Amino acid sequence: MIEQRVTRFECSEDGIASTFANVGARFIRRARIGDAPAAVREPAAGERILEIGPGTGYYTFDVAERLGEGTLEIFDIQQEMLDHVMREAGRRGVTNVTPTLGDAQALPFEDNSIDGAVLVTVLGEIPDQEQALREIARVLRPGGRLVVGELFGDPHMVTTGKLTERASRAGLELEQRLGSPLAFFARLRK
Repeated sequence: MIEQRVTRFECSEDGIASTFANVGARFIRRARIGDAPAAVREPAAGERILEIGPGTGYYTFDVAERLGEGTLEIFDIQQEMLDHVMREAGRRGVTNVTPTLGDAQALPFEDNSIDGAVLVTVLGEIPDQEQALREIARVLRPGGRLVVGELFGDPHMVTTGKLTERASRAGLELEQRLGSPLAFFARLRK
C-alpha cells in the first residue's frame, strides 16, 4: 500500500521544489496587508513606512491605505519599478507614496526617521545584507519594526535563522515569525 502511494506520487527533486515554491507563492500572494496577521498589517495612520523593493506595488497600496495621512516611502534600485508603482498610484489617486531611487546598502534617510520598514522577497537580492540591515536599523526610530517576507523557491531566499543572525548583528531582534520555514513573514524590532 505504501509503495503504491510512493509510486503514484513519483516526486523528483524538481517536483518537490516546484510544489513547495507554489505553496510559498500562494502564502505570499494571499497574505495581503489587510487580511494578514498583526505582524504584517501593523502600519498605522500617520506613520512613515519604508518599503524597500516594492516591485510592481503588490503590498504598496494596502500599506498606503492604512497610513492615511502618513507617508509610504518606496525605495528601489530600479527606476522602472518606481515609475510603474507611481503610475499605478496616480491611476488609483493615491497621494501618500513617495519614490526614491537608490541602494539599500546606503539609505538616504535621516537616523531614527522611519516607523517601520517592509521587505518582501527582497533581502536576498541585496549583495551585503548585513549592511542593508544596519542601514534599516539606523533609519528606524527606537521601537521601530521591520517586516521581512521570504519564500522557498526564490533563489535568493533568506532563512529565518540567517535573517535572525544578520539582524541581531545590526541591532534588530526577531519578535515574531508567521508561516512555515518555507514561506514566512518575520517581524523584527529595533
